[in-house]
Amino acid sequence: MKLVFIQTGGTIDKDYPQKTKGWAFEFGEPATTRILEKLNPSFEYEIITAFQKDSLEITDEDRLNLAQLINSRSEQKFIITHGTDTMIETAKCLTEHIKDKLIVITGAMLPERFYNSDAPIQLGAAIAATSLLKTGVFIAMHGIVKSSATIKRNLDTGLYY
Repeated sequence: MKLVFIQTGGTIDKDYPQKTKGWAFEFGEPATTRILEKLNPSFEYEIITAFQKDSLEITDEDRLNLAQLINSRSEQKFIITHGTDTMIETAKCLTEHIKDKLIVITGAMLPERFYNSDAPIQLGAAIAATSLLKTGVFIAMHGIVKSSATIKRNLDTGLYY
């Protein structure tokens, strides 16, 4: 069974700009591509980009388009890389609009391009979760995997629990 990775942006995919004059980040190739090259996975996969936005800029329309994209696919298992600030909102929206598929949302606190990034471990946890879970919408962050109905975030520490 094929696993579909969907890039939506967020810190995990931020990169240094290819231009001069500034420290701003920009989005480019999905971080998932580089992480999977190192993993050398024994499963079939595809990586697609839905959009590339900071999660604070994701709209309800973006979330509905994401749900439509997933519903239009024949595959059953999806991992969405997403910014951490609005991950829960996206998970709740997808729960309302997608049935009989497995979606695991993950992200990173530091860009994958940083040497000390948490991106590989977060994506690894999401991949492992797809081997164990059947259907529903889940978030994999900080060493836990929880459903969209039970996941919470401590806004002081940034940690999901």
